[in-house]
Amino acid sequence: MKVKLAQYGISHDHATGKARVLQENEDVEFCGVFEPSEETRATLGANPVYEHVHWFDKKEEMLDDERIVGIAAQGKVSENLGFAREALERGKHVWLDKPAGDDLEAFGAVLDIARERELLVQLGYMFRYNAGFQFIFDWAQSGRLGDIFAVRARICSGPSNEAGWKRWDSQGEREGGIMFILACHVIDAVVTLLGRPDRVNAFSQAGDPAFPWYRDNTAAHFEYDGAMATVEATSREVHTGAARRLEVYGTKGSAILEPLEPPALRLALDEARDGYVAGWQEVPVENRPRYVESLRAFVADIRGEKAPDRSLDHEFAVQETVLRAAGLLEA
Repeated sequence: MKVKLAQYGISHDHATGKARVLQENEDVEFCGVFEPSEETRATLGANPVYEHVHWFDKKEEMLDDERIVGIAAQGKVSENLGFAREALERGKHVWLDKPAGDDLEAFGAVLDIARERELLVQLGYMFRYNAGFQFIFDWAQSGRLGDIFAVRARICSGPSNEAGWKRWDSQGEREGGIMFILACHVIDAVVTLLGRPDRVNAFSQAGDPAFPWYRDNTAAHFEYDGAMATVEATSREVHTGAARRLEVYGTKGSAILEPLEPPALRLALDEARDGYVAGWQEVPVENRPRYVESLRAFVADIRGEKAPDRSLDHEFAVQETVLRAAGLLEA
């Protein structure tokens, strides 16, 4: 039997991509979309991906339908925690897009509801299911790279357009800037590899005089016992995709993923291991479309076919670390 899912909000940058995979997944019955803003529905809702979907006239039609078991929260960052809470209070699992708001206490309360009611909250960090990231996670966590002592990540974009800025109304977007909005993807990877950092040192600049409130050139340094990580993010770079990367260094080997999409992976080993030679080599990895594997995992979790790939404690640690790296929480 197909799993009945719906989408709450369409303002998030990932909203159209999530709507597409919800429609394409053979195990999902996509029941429709509710968007609370008539203006947003008239503008963003004109995207062809929504042409044949059902639009709920009231949120209660979606939230009170007991046949719908999960909700994709795809509104503005400032809206999504509220959307998630409403869904969880109606007994529905939540596919929550990133980052998880800018109020850590409110996010913790959302996770508490999920724990109490034994519901799922999966954050929309799409690189978790990127084959290159998964290779690195597997090799690091299995010990085949030795003790991880350094991680470096860089993820940037070009200047955001006015339409994007108009949708940015949360404290995180306006004060945390590109580190908050975009680098959260790779911060999730850092926490996966090294856990919650002992200390975070955040650095940021605002370079566009037209938007002096927007931190568009940022970096964060993460300190651990015996390890460190650095994350860099800007929204002033040209041809950014090819320069996005994740680097992981251990006492028995190193792995560099550059670019992230399509994934190009290089591996260095101290000695031959598991079919790979000593020294540097290229590792072929599958180029998977965004969101597809995330949704498959969410559906499998709802059906009880497997345990969630990330715990609620991990989701909280990532969000706390994002806020620290964006200068929104004490280091």
